[in-house]
Amino acid sequence: MNLPTNTFKIVLLLFSVLFIGSCSNDHTLGNLDATVFVRHKDADMPAYIRGNGTEKVFLITLHGGPGGAGLGFQGNAFDQIEDNYGVVYFDQRGSGMSQGSYSEDDVTIDLMAEDVLALVKVLKRVYGDDSRFFLLGHSWGGALGPATLLKDQDEFLGWINVDGSHSPKDLYFEYIRNFERVAATQIELGNSVRFWESVFDELDRVDRNRVTLDDFNTLNRLAFDAEEYLTDDGFIKKVENGGISVSDYNLLTFVWNLLKIQSILDDDFIGKLSFTEALSEITIPSLVLWGRYDMVVPEFYAQEAFENLGSVNKRMVIFEQSGHSPMFSESNQFAEEVLRFMDENK
Repeated sequence: MNLPTNTFKIVLLLFSVLFIGSCSNDHTLGNLDATVFVRHKDADMPAYIRGNGTEKVFLITLHGGPGGAGLGFQGNAFDQIEDNYGVVYFDQRGSGMSQGSYSEDDVTIDLMAEDVLALVKVLKRVYGDDSRFFLLGHSWGGALGPATLLKDQDEFLGWINVDGSHSPKDLYFEYIRNFERVAATQIELGNSVRFWESVFDELDRVDRNRVTLDDFNTLNRLAFDAEEYLTDDGFIKKVENGGISVSDYNLLTFVWNLLKIQSILDDDFIGKLSFTEALSEITIPSLVLWGRYDMVVPEFYAQEAFENLGSVNKRMVIFEQSGHSPMFSESNQFAEEVLRFMDENK
């Protein structure tokens, strides 16, 4: 869910990168390349609109974090999706290039869900009331997505959950169980034994009875490290490209937002937030996409999400050579699954 901290030791030095620029006015539906801003309750949030808008069918994306960035989805998979449909890369409140004043008293996941619905209104104003929308959430976006749909799912043709954390409340204890399973298996196979033995050492240090933010962050960072070792040992396909480009953002603003929004929201969702039981109220067509070796939001949550979703039209796909981001590691199959789902439900 949280982005790996090592990344930001580097990007803090790159603050000279220019801001993405002024809002584009190119709304040509056949070849979308525009930026609109959503102004809602003391926040200005950019949405970058790319792709083919001929049918006025749009895929709204909800990035991870909290504190990620909309354009972090860009890569081969979303290039293919853009060839067919419009894609909306949304910088959430307190993320990416969004602007505003944020405090513990006024930023909640409920407010952020309202932001997404405000985005829908803006897109309808720009492209017409006959515009249609799918919603995709990755990681933290897998919590924000249900929060949005539970407010108003009638605005969307379908929901795509990509390795999403619909229940941060229970993630801490699943980390412990999953690390124990995977570490034991990898040691038995003789893979990266020193690292996986160190995982058991870390598990001995964390509180197994009570969720603490420090211990959660330790396990979260360890999950990203574990995926690197699983990649080196051939379980996860190497990612050749994709993700946030240095040229896309003013990185000083990006990192400031990241640190600020995480400090506000972490205590609210770690050990408290869960949509598991409410998923039954989501009845629109749904697609669950997951990496077999996801250590950040383990595969257990794929099955739990699939079983609890209330839709009669739902499908689950497990990517056998992926971790937390199958859109990058198995990009062609990812694009095929998303496009099939959109084609069938538009």
